[in-house]
Amino acid sequence: MNVDLVVAGSGFFGLTVAERCAAELGLRVLVLERRGHIGGNAYSEPEPETGIEVHRYGAHLFHTSNERVWEYARRFTAFTGYRHQVYSTFKGRVYPMPINLGTICAYFGRVFSPDEARALIAEQAAEVSAPANLEEKAISLIGRPLYEAFIRGYTAKQWQTDPRELPAEVIARLPVRYTFDNRYFNDTYEGLPVDGYTAWLERMADHPRIEVRLNADFFDVRDEVVGNVPVVFTGPLDRYFGYVHGELGWRTLDFETEVKETGDFQGTAVMNYADEDVPYTRIHEFRHFHPERDWYPSDRTVIMREYSRFAARDDEPYYPINTPADRDRLLAYRRLARGQDGVLFGGRLGTYKYLDMHMAIAGALSMVDNKLRPHFTKGARLVTGGVDE
Repeated sequence: MNVDLVVAGSGFFGLTVAERCAAELGLRVLVLERRGHIGGNAYSEPEPETGIEVHRYGAHLFHTSNERVWEYARRFTAFTGYRHQVYSTFKGRVYPMPINLGTICAYFGRVFSPDEARALIAEQAAEVSAPANLEEKAISLIGRPLYEAFIRGYTAKQWQTDPRELPAEVIARLPVRYTFDNRYFNDTYEGLPVDGYTAWLERMADHPRIEVRLNADFFDVRDEVVGNVPVVFTGPLDRYFGYVHGELGWRTLDFETEVKETGDFQGTAVMNYADEDVPYTRIHEFRHFHPERDWYPSDRTVIMREYSRFAARDDEPYYPINTPADRDRLLAYRRLARGQDGVLFGGRLGTYKYLDMHMAIAGALSMVDNKLRPHFTKGARLVTGGVDE
């Protein structure tokens, strides 16, 4: 191939690597994308009937405290002033999330000062001293009443597993704010791309030394690529090695999109559903991500119900399950990866880690700085060193 670098996957990790290598190192980069569009799960598109921008693979909210990532992102897009807020429905009432002083006051039906709320939660959390599973861990952090209301049913749906059968580390911490601040993220910077995620991603790929091939599976050309040109692989780690150590476990999501004949369905961007008898975990209403867009119709809106289940091999993986067996398999695949000279593994699928967008960008910038730049400018051997751990 008449290229200097092949990148498998065009999500934020892959496109950041491609853009930096083309713009800074002057490399000819070929990006192979198995889907019919760029951007991985961050891809967005207008719903054809209403023109409302929909995040096809679930809501994506950009936030970061990493100054370098923020400045890099702003080379390709301006950001709105959007600040994400989430609410949760439980037994016919709505509460702000994450759990904060407003949630506590509303749930217990009285006014608490911050000190009173802290004392109440501490008293209720004292029920469990040595948590052995997710349920006990959550109770030890927020007490049984709040756990039963906002965590138990939602978690059971998210994982299709009784929380008492999930390990405690799945929920290592639960944020509780003893103020009325219900901003979802704590990061320094937050916002949504002014003209959408796809426009942002297309600008990253718009470089004369970058070629993007859509509907192109890396594995169809693997034999002519590996060993002949350096590769950054952002696909599933277990698939790269032919599942020789078994499949890594993932959760996947199913989405049900509907146009509603109303200008506003739920009054907010994301509504969680904590009741276990409601089959979906949350509903997104995309018009609320961009209230500044005055061209959206006033009599129709787009909602997306989200359902969670175990991923089969052909499903899109979203969240690593990370059981002890998964961790054993991951270590085995990392050992194999260390023997793949000329191939680097990155991104959510390539590292078996859930990565927010800013984390994927940061990881890609680090890979360029620490591995690709030394290789292409100084001739350093391109050794993966194993998957990013």
